[in-house]
Amino acid sequence: MPGAEKVEVELEFGKRFTMERESASGFILKGKTDLTTANYQLHVCWPDGQQSINDPYQYHRILPSDEALFTPSQMYNEMGAQLITLEKAGQGVSGVRFLVFAPNASAVSVVGEFNGWDGRRHPLQRMDHGLWGLFIPGLAEGECYKFELKDSSGNGLPHKADPWGYHAEQYPSFSSLVFDQAKYQWQDQAWQTREETPKHQQPLSFYELHVGSWRRNEHGEFLTYRELAQELIPYLTDMGYTHIELMPVSEYPFYGSWGYQPIGLFAPTSRFGSPDDFKYFVDECHQAGLGVVLDWVPAHFPSDDHGLANFDGTALFNDPDPRRGWHQDWSSYIYDYSRDHVRRFLVSNALYWFEHFHIDGLRVDAVASMLYHDYSRKHGEWLPNQDGGNENYDAISLLKWMNEEVYRHYPNAMTIAEESTAFPGVSKPTAMGGLGFGFKWNMGWMHDSLSYIKEEPIHRKYHHNTLTFPMIYAFSENYVLSLSHDEVVYGKGSMLDKMPGDEWQKTANLRAYMGYMYGQPGKKLNFMGTEIAQSAEWNHDGQLEWHWLQYPRHQGMQSLVRDLNRLYTSVPALYELDCSPEGFQWRVQDDAEQSVLAHERFALNGDKVLVISNFTPEPRNGYTLGVPEKGQYRLVLNTDATSYWGSGYAVDECIEVVEEPSHGLPYSVKVTLPPLSTQFLVFSKN
Repeated sequence: MPGAEKVEVELEFGKRFTMERESASGFILKGKTDLTTANYQLHVCWPDGQQSINDPYQYHRILPSDEALFTPSQMYNEMGAQLITLEKAGQGVSGVRFLVFAPNASAVSVVGEFNGWDGRRHPLQRMDHGLWGLFIPGLAEGECYKFELKDSSGNGLPHKADPWGYHAEQYPSFSSLVFDQAKYQWQDQAWQTREETPKHQQPLSFYELHVGSWRRNEHGEFLTYRELAQELIPYLTDMGYTHIELMPVSEYPFYGSWGYQPIGLFAPTSRFGSPDDFKYFVDECHQAGLGVVLDWVPAHFPSDDHGLANFDGTALFNDPDPRRGWHQDWSSYIYDYSRDHVRRFLVSNALYWFEHFHIDGLRVDAVASMLYHDYSRKHGEWLPNQDGGNENYDAISLLKWMNEEVYRHYPNAMTIAEESTAFPGVSKPTAMGGLGFGFKWNMGWMHDSLSYIKEEPIHRKYHHNTLTFPMIYAFSENYVLSLSHDEVVYGKGSMLDKMPGDEWQKTANLRAYMGYMYGQPGKKLNFMGTEIAQSAEWNHDGQLEWHWLQYPRHQGMQSLVRDLNRLYTSVPALYELDCSPEGFQWRVQDDAEQSVLAHERFALNGDKVLVISNFTPEPRNGYTLGVPEKGQYRLVLNTDATSYWGSGYAVDECIEVVEEPSHGLPYSVKVTLPPLSTQFLVFSKN
């Protein structure tokens, strides 16, 4: 048919229609054509103008197997725009195969610069399982495209970005881009093949980061992923952190959402570079010994026209009833977790980040909003489950499945739940009836400890139980103690600004509090800026207040956090039994009058560290507390040290245990407690 201007085409089921040449690259449909029957061959526009209708290229030979299409660990390598090569007349023809799920659409086309954004030129054909597909030879990486759909009545819909798109353009186009995932050459083999370790027995210290506002260049512009790698990685290795936790990087249209309103779940946001640039960032992190955790948002999606909303003219991804399908708090849609295609889409996305970007963990946002139908809703605004309760059984089973799949395919990975309720077993294995997460943020500890430290020291004795109460449930889950971005926005002030007192007392309170946090059982997470005692709350439109580091008190805080991280990661008693009650014992828990707390932490081999906090500006000389055995305690860190801009109040570097009973124990020590301080003392036997 080369040179032909019109082609009469007959499908296998007898339907005939006319295709007319529109350009050298292929033909377009003319007139109204009903393509609703699945039993036909896949349309291929060959470069020579010939159609595949008379060739032995039936759609089931071009489509992947059903196993690949329905297995979450394989779907992301098949759906969307995939660079493939087909055989024709003994020769390979390279191009792009487009697959999209739109079961309720009456027509689907792919449009882009390659066809003048004309939906008549490259119509997809309906296939089995609600899929539409088309192979276009000659298309290569970098081509921008969208899907043009018509609803079941033939009405046109806004052009849609590819739900499975690997790469995306920014405003105003929001187009998807064809991308080659296999091109990047990884250099992190040593990291990827490291020994599998039980994460709950490892030191995990997370630095939570918003890519767009950690630091800007000299022109006030975003750092690219590659620039971020060059500046951030040396900083965090020096600061002693073990992991970077990135606020969501999945493509999102509104910068002010911080990534929590994602559109392109399979595309790292192009604000900071290409997918390969992001791979480079992760690769460099791993080569430097830093793990990478991503915030992941399966709880909701925004209503932007180019996204999942009303994708094929129906509520394809959400429940159409707003009592189940709409988040009032965030003005966004809720995924319908009861639908198989939604469940596979989300689980596949979780696995995708591990395979193609080598990430080390997912922190799942807003889990509480997924677990309960009545989350943030009044009576009459929600629908109960089949048993009349408020638990979302479908969301619960989805989270279990996701966790099972992640740990089955990536046993060295971790999943972390941001879950703010008392839902049982969040971090317990699914085989034991849990949700299967590796860890859970300890929101109760965060709320109680911050409410305590905000009090004036003279009033803290009346709130002593807010510090001791969290220990009642401290080992009910595998906890991460988190001081996240949520605590330094929306008028809450910076961490430094929360502290009472004058300039010195504010900083001393923050130092004592940070020491207390690192001495408590649980993994650690700090939001960027806390380590330099930033004075203003976080502003995503700027960068951290790095200029404060010219002043000694901010230098002192940075030095303290660096030393806390290094102490935490080097002393097993501070991390090995983070998630076990055997790793913690109170030594002083009831001295509310003097606002003193003391406890010991234990390693698997019995080594221990004594942690003592004095939350008043009054020093305590000769403070006595009981200990269980003879030996000596050696001071290894004191938040009041002059190197941290502390008062340098004189303390003993080495303290001998004496045979004087105290606090129900046969021995005791007398220690000096500087004002507003936390001390760490390592025990050794004589």
